[in-house]
Amino acid sequence: MKKRLIAALLCVAMVPRGLAQNLPDLGDNASTDLSPLAEQRLGAQIMREIRWRDPAYLRDAEIEDYLNRIGERLVAAGAGAGLSFQFFGVSDPSLNAFAMPGGNIGVHTGLILAAQSESELAGVLSHEVAHVTQRHIARMVGKQSQTGLLMLASLLVAVLAAKSSSQVSQGAIMAGQAAGLSSQLSYSRDFENEADRLGVQNLAAAGFDVRGMVGFFERLQKNSRLYENNAPAYMRTHPLTGDRITEMENRIAQMPYRQVPDSLDFQLVRAKLKAGRQASREVLEEFERAARVSNPSFAAQYGLVRAYLSVRRLADAERAMVEVRKRHEVSAMIAGLEGDLRLAQGDPAGAAKVFREGKARFPQSRRLLYGELEALIDSGRPAEALTAVKAEVLTTPDNATLWELRARAEAALGMRLAQHRSLAEVYTIRGSYAAAVEQLTLAQSAGDGDFFEQSAVDSRLRDVRALLAEQMREMKNNPR
Repeated sequence: MKKRLIAALLCVAMVPRGLAQNLPDLGDNASTDLSPLAEQRLGAQIMREIRWRDPAYLRDAEIEDYLNRIGERLVAAGAGAGLSFQFFGVSDPSLNAFAMPGGNIGVHTGLILAAQSESELAGVLSHEVAHVTQRHIARMVGKQSQTGLLMLASLLVAVLAAKSSSQVSQGAIMAGQAAGLSSQLSYSRDFENEADRLGVQNLAAAGFDVRGMVGFFERLQKNSRLYENNAPAYMRTHPLTGDRITEMENRIAQMPYRQVPDSLDFQLVRAKLKAGRQASREVLEEFERAARVSNPSFAAQYGLVRAYLSVRRLADAERAMVEVRKRHEVSAMIAGLEGDLRLAQGDPAGAAKVFREGKARFPQSRRLLYGELEALIDSGRPAEALTAVKAEVLTTPDNATLWELRARAEAALGMRLAQHRSLAEVYTIRGSYAAAVEQLTLAQSAGDGDFFEQSAVDSRLRDVRALLAEQMREMKNNPR
């Protein structure tokens, strides 16, 4: 992963100088070869590596939907309105969040679980959004493009490596210092202060409690002494000082007090993460105790159903779900839980109905959309699934999950050419152009398409072969 990232970053040095633009700065008129266009391309390339090759990437549309709802709310309230952002989860217990080129912001599951309120989580995201809107990463590249890119590579490697090994992270940072990172540290302190200031401002504008931001940072600072030399990852990548916290406190003291309750989904996301893919005995017993109290929280009851489902205790899950239904709470995540329970009980037709009704109430939920399509296919109704997924692909053609579901429906209907064409799109989105060429070649020989479908396959094959040739040239010029 680290080699791929460095290769991707160094490729930016090949961007024509005509694309370079003067960037805003903090007391310096430096320019850089990392233009906004190059930054977007770089961000897309790195996200492709993370999304399809990093096992820590959290493949949970429900949680990603939630992070993007919070993130988009913050973006719309500040200078980021109109910019493209992606928020995604990283399955890692450490406390960390990080911004990368092109508006890509990752959040560790450990940080979500550690946040004591939704405003605390939003405060961290607001800080990261400010790093992106102020183009801090691009500005840290500095005056010398090659040295700056090496520095940027080491920073991003350090951010990602911090997920699993503080020693690897520190080693990457030390290597970056040799390439010019040490000369940029003063900028990073200024950038942190700027991100604090704008983060607080945007947090308030988005309707959150600004005290959540300083509260989270204060807790990190107080607990840091327990970590000694192995400080939380967030503190390694975002140096935290007493002066920064004092400045935030002074700024917040001048703002009106606002008490903001957590959203239901914040509590449900945390319960889902705590249950995990397969709840441990300790976690299951904790949910059972929390659900037995006289007035249990809804999140505890939801989490108990999730925990029972994860260990296939379906009768217990159904009994716990009865209590969830009695509360009449409204959330796409509740519809998703009901649908998952029906699927586990072997009722895909009932699950499809639940997902469809939920989607009518929450049309932006990708989780409910995916659930309905899967349930339709599993219940022997692939033609309905294909009709629905075709309409969705028209609006989001870069969604690999939709193309995978489309391929499944086409396979169930015996549409071999169409199935291979859809699989080719999946591989193209993932950047696996050789595999995409193979699928399109299979589509050509499928023998069940009409003239127009065959022509479309031939045209797409030429396009993907050109992408493969470009990829091979890049790999030759930048060996990994």
